[in-house]
Amino acid sequence: MSKAAVVIPCFDEAARLAVDVIRAELARSAHVDLVFVDDGSTDGTRARLEDVRRGLETRVEVLALERNQGKAEAVRRGVLQALERKPAYVGYWDADLATPIEVIEDFRRLLESQPRFEIVTGARVALLGRKIERRPLRHYVGRVFATAASMTLGLAVYDTQCGAKLFRVLPHTRELFAEPFVGRWVFDVELLARRKVLAAQRGLPPLEDSLYEFTLANWRDVAGSKVKPLDLLRSLWDLSKIRRRYF
Repeated sequence: MSKAAVVIPCFDEAARLAVDVIRAELARSAHVDLVFVDDGSTDGTRARLEDVRRGLETRVEVLALERNQGKAEAVRRGVLQALERKPAYVGYWDADLATPIEVIEDFRRLLESQPRFEIVTGARVALLGRKIERRPLRHYVGRVFATAASMTLGLAVYDTQCGAKLFRVLPHTRELFAEPFVGRWVFDVELLARRKVLAAQRGLPPLEDSLYEFTLANWRDVAGSKVKPLDLLRSLWDLSKIRRRYF
């Protein structure tokens, strides 16, 4: 079976990093490697990451950035590092494990069984039979942003901001992460914009035929999130920059 290398960006995550859960998943699935990016943390994050890595040095890597550069740059740098491992799939996952880490294996299996899909991204949809625990304010703010993101991309995507994504590694994958993002807050949207532009330039399959939104069975708002209400305004401003840059 083909391997996935998944980036987990961390900034001051010492109190939330579920070391035992992560190590248990690595023991369960031999097809997933992890690249942690310590984004200039000032707490005990680095020590916790070394706890994860202990005894798993061939499968767990820690990339330490000297200063905090933000999630977008941490993910970008981490993915470029992860690509050096020559995986079949590469992606990123939020450190709080709001999306359970075992879902990485679900994403990997889906890409392995469905060659027409290039990107799998989590979708937080509060349907019956699912357990999506999200504060009402964040849900409604998220829907406003999701509508704006969909309009920016010209794509009927439901949830661009779920921090769980996996990409099939193709000749153009590195290009998606080659340059720093213009949108610090909404780099997920910018990634899709870059892929859409490449489709037009290179004759690649259209993004709407290559992207699969995976409806999550479980997702929970984890205490300690660094997202604030004001971030909606910053995010909408970033969307305007993405529109000007790519469309």
